[in-house]
Amino acid sequence: MRQPGIPLPRRSQGGPSGGRWLRLLRRSLEAIAATFPSSRLVAKQVKSFLFYPLQRLWSLFREGIDPLLLVAILVTSVFGLFVLWSASGTEKFLWWRQVARLGVGLAVLLVITLVPARFLRMASPYVYGAGLLMLVAVEIIGDVSKGAQRWLDLGVVRFQPSELMKLALPMMCAFYLHNRPLPLSMKDAAVTTVIILCPAVLIFLQPDLGTALLVAGAGFVVILLAGLPWKVIWGLLAGAVPIGYVAWHYLLHDYQRGRILTLLDPQRDPLGSGYHIIQSQIAIGSGGVFGKGWMNGSQAQLEFLPERTTDFIFAVIGEEFGLIGQAFLLGLYALLIGRALFLASQCADTYGRLLAGSIAATLFVYVFVNTGMVTGLLPVVGVPLPLISYGGTSMVTLMAGFGILLSMRFQRKLIRS
Repeated sequence: MRQPGIPLPRRSQGGPSGGRWLRLLRRSLEAIAATFPSSRLVAKQVKSFLFYPLQRLWSLFREGIDPLLLVAILVTSVFGLFVLWSASGTEKFLWWRQVARLGVGLAVLLVITLVPARFLRMASPYVYGAGLLMLVAVEIIGDVSKGAQRWLDLGVVRFQPSELMKLALPMMCAFYLHNRPLPLSMKDAAVTTVIILCPAVLIFLQPDLGTALLVAGAGFVVILLAGLPWKVIWGLLAGAVPIGYVAWHYLLHDYQRGRILTLLDPQRDPLGSGYHIIQSQIAIGSGGVFGKGWMNGSQAQLEFLPERTTDFIFAVIGEEFGLIGQAFLLGLYALLIGRALFLASQCADTYGRLLAGSIAATLFVYVFVNTGMVTGLLPVVGVPLPLISYGGTSMVTLMAGFGILLSMRFQRKLIRS
């Protein structure tokens, strides 16, 4: 019962959220439309101008996306951020930079997914030429870091052009071979080899032997996928022995020869060239099957492990997450590579199959070389772990490669429809 003297609250008579204003707005719009009949057409044109491009982009992106590949990319990237937070120690700014670079990489993936495959094919020679010019610029005005001249510093951004050639070179090789009769003739194989050697030699002179071999390998994968005769393959294998002899005595630097010798016996220089491998093996071995726990790895947290955020981050995973964590990451990589190979097999033309197959094979080589290097099965070379290691240029390049795969998939769906 209401107490005397206290008035009842008045019921709201409408307001901004009430139905009265909505009725007034509708009546006003109807009055305007009745007075100016062309206003309806203008409203439709404005709506079409504002919303149709966004709807079209979304539909294109949705048609081009492969859900399984996208989920594998996102899960691997998030796992990499999780590990990097621990590996960065007190340098948390590295983690925030990597988050920003991941965002840029995903934006690049989105944009390239929407690019028609025909345009990618037409742009291949220009991308390759721009990459060569940047490599020449590195030799002239490149930024020196850790004894090597590998970077271009433009003030706003600092990047490594050799990373871009990991995509530009297979694009150019696929462009040259896509309208040639297959299997390859000796002339086409020779021309493609020259295309491969031009950037590989420039990268080797920086010096960066590991990246030079990987870039050249990405190009030679295109040749193999195009159908290289067996007699040529056996000839190349036979020629590898004298080429290796010449390279060992006249081309390799002392530190490069030292890395190969250290692979055979890391204890020959435990505080020098063998230090990386020894500390990495200690970290992986101490992790055991289940690991020491996140942010509890002594080798990484106490900074015994060198390059723990970049080339040797796989050792951090082994120490903190054990064999289980490493197997989980390798399973993600197997999913990525397998799905990439499947998408390559589904491409609509020769250019797409050669380029997509090279991207899938290059991803496998990167994972194999990095994990082999960290575990002491291969010489130490500067190869990051895809989607896990800290680095901007490699992250953007990888995402661009995945974008190319999705663009090829979308082209096939258009042809089917």
